[in-house]
Parts: sequence; C-alpha cells; structure tokens
Amino acid sequence: MAKQTIFVDEFTDGILDPNKNMLGPVKDGGTIVANTAPGCWGPMITPELKGGHEVTVPVFVEGAEVGDAIAIYIESIRAISSVVASGNDETVDKNFIGDPFVAGRCPSCGTINPITKLEGIGYESVRCENCNEEISPFQFTNGYTIAFDENKKVGITLDKEGAYEAAKNAKEYMGIPDNSIQNPIVNFAPHDIVGNVSRLRPFLGQLGTTPSIPIPDSHNAGDFGSFLIGAPHEYAITEEELKKHKTDGHMDINKVREGSILIAPVKVKGGGVYVGDAHAMQGDGEIAGHTADISAVVILKVKVLKNLNIDGPIIIPLEEDLPYLAKPISVEEKKMATELGKKWGVKELEKTAPISFVGTGVNLNEAIDNGLERASEVLGLTVPEVKNRATINGAIEIGRAPGTVTVTFLAPIDTLKKAGLYEIIEEHYGLY
Repeated sequence: MAKQTIFVDEFTDGILDPNKNMLGPVKDGGTIVANTAPGCWGPMITPELKGGHEVTVPVFVEGAEVGDAIAIYIESIRAISSVVASGNDETVDKNFIGDPFVAGRCPSCGTINPITKLEGIGYESVRCENCNEEISPFQFTNGYTIAFDENKKVGITLDKEGAYEAAKNAKEYMGIPDNSIQNPIVNFAPHDIVGNVSRLRPFLGQLGTTPSIPIPDSHNAGDFGSFLIGAPHEYAITEEELKKHKTDGHMDINKVREGSILIAPVKVKGGGVYVGDAHAMQGDGEIAGHTADISAVVILKVKVLKNLNIDGPIIIPLEEDLPYLAKPISVEEKKMATELGKKWGVKELEKTAPISFVGTGVNLNEAIDNGLERASEVLGLTVPEVKNRATINGAIEIGRAPGTVTVTFLAPIDTLKKAGLYEIIEEHYGLY
C-alpha cells in the first residue's frame, strides 16, 4: 500500500539500477524525507562505491508510468555538516581502470572496487583492506577544509592546524549518515586556501528519476555519461544507449534549491525518485569540478504529471533565480507595453511565463543544442524560435562545465497549456 510519507536513509552502491527493488511506494502527492550523504569527494575516495557519488535508494511513486513525468517540489534542504572539504582534483592512474569514478583498482593485489580502511590523516590514508596498499583514485591539486557557523549562513576555510583537528573526527563533523559507507574527505585535511569567507546557499546536485538501464550515479548525465561510451568496465554503453536511457539526474545546477520545482522524466515504472550530492554553495559552472558537499535532510513532495513525455529535466526556479530577461512581465511593464502597442497598432500582447529546460552533452555546445531541442519538442516551437526567445526573453546559463546548461525563457502561455505545464508554473509564480 502506498504511503503518504516515505523516510529514506538507505543508499545505493553507486549504481542506479532499474532492476533493483525501490523503496515505497509513495502516494502521488506524497512526501519523501531523505537523509542524504555528501556527494563527490567522499565517494570518489571510496573505490567500493561504483558511481562516484552515494545517492539514496530510489522511491517508487504510485501511478507513475513510462511516458509520464514527476514534479518534485523541494520543500526543504537542511544542512547537517558543520565541516567539509573539497577542491580541484587530479587522478591517480595506477588506482583505477579507465574511469576513476567507477572502476577503482588496487595496484598491489588487483582487486576491483576494493573495500578500504583509513589509516592516519592525509592523501595516503585510504588503504586497501586486503593488502594495505594506498588506493585513492583521486587527490587534490588545490583543496580546502571549510567550517560553517551554527546557523549555516557562512563558512570559513581552515589552516593546517584546524583541518587536522577536524580530520580527527571527520565523520562526525561531516554528519555522514549511519548507512553511508563513504570515507570522509575531511580526513584528507586539505588546507591550500586559508581564511576565505563564503556564503551558504544549499542546493541539490543530484535529484531526479531512475534511468532505464544500470548507470553509475554521477554518470547519469550527458557530459559525465560520455565516460561510459566504450569504457573498459561492465557499465560500458553506446552513445545511443546513453541518450535513450539517462534521465540527467546529475545536474549540479544551483537553481535546484529549496522552493524550486524539478520536473523529471519517467523512464521506468514508478519513476524511482532519488536524491543526493547536496552542496553548501556553488557558483554557476562548478568550475573547480567540485564544491562543498554536505550531508542534508531533504523534504520533497512528488506529483505525477500524466502523459508529459519529456526526455530530460525541466526546472521551475525561484523567481529571484530567473535571468533578468526571463522574469515574469510586471503589471507596470504590461501597462507600458499596452500603450506602446496602441501606438504601433499591436492589438493583443502575447502572454508568457518562465520555464527552464536542462540540456546536457559532451561539451557546452552540445548541451546548449540539447536544451534547445528539448524546449522545441516539448513546446512545439521551432529551434530558431526558441533561440530568439532565449535571447530576448531569457538566457543560456552554465549549470556545470563541461556540459550541463539551462535554457530559460518566457514561453507563450498557449504553448505551456498545450504541453500540460502551465498550471504548475502559474501556481508557482502567482501569474495572471
């Protein structure tokens, strides 16, 4: 029997597998409460995890069928971590085969995805449990340890002494959930940037639905997913398979935060809503490759949108997160436009509303093309028209380099109504 509320504190082994059992079901209109684990760096130095992240076990949503979509309302993101660590990375070639996120290997005993243990503090602390060889597939080129105030408003980066002090109780400072198996990255104690002050604005780097074939969680996107094409491990797929089966749940788009709505495609029965990789803050592009990953308690409301057959995510951001040109036209602006229309003989003004399509690809150019094509297909507009509207009524913004973007613009309301999207947008922004 479907439940109104599902509590989630279980995690995958790094693989989003539609053949495995989901939690739930949760009712259409119900709530998912999840205790999420930090995303990138902890899992990246834990070769036992096969996806580069550690996301929640997917939840089956009652009534969600292939060809539908699920609107995911982000009602709350509460940061739990008080100290985390992150930075720009480099790979350690001897410690993986082909893909450091997926196929960690002990260079001594040859074990693939070995279980590890921690010995001491620093870059060489991750050891193969079988033979005690240093095994981390990643190290920092430039890293930092950052501590947050009690109200989770600001953070400061620590010096060597502070970073090592935090490393002594890394798991506790990071608030890593009980069922997480990741090695705490604070144990590496990076301290290249000291005394920096940053604001917190938490968002979700991973949020979406389950792909229709097994895919490593961090690779459920057009850019990171390209690593799987012809890869020398069991999760290798073709370019066509990636395009068909992924759901682009790994976005790292900082608009996916408390108060926004994400609409995700349903490519397996029940959808399989999962979440993880919460970030404390991130500028557009996540240009360092990583940011301050945190543990968080996340509350999501889910609603099935029947027959909204979309290929990838749509975001309905907070109004303050919309590009300037994509904000709803104000009453005063409508008044000025009406007067201008009278002068030039334009009898009726077009009514529009904001929408943001996610596009992904191997690089930013491909991601932009993908976002434009998705907008065109969903709204029944030509790609050239979408380009014009995104230029004069919106923007193309980088979610994550190398290849995740948002195509945001004011779309004609009649096209939104035909697509079955207007009601949710109207309610969100309080339009007309």
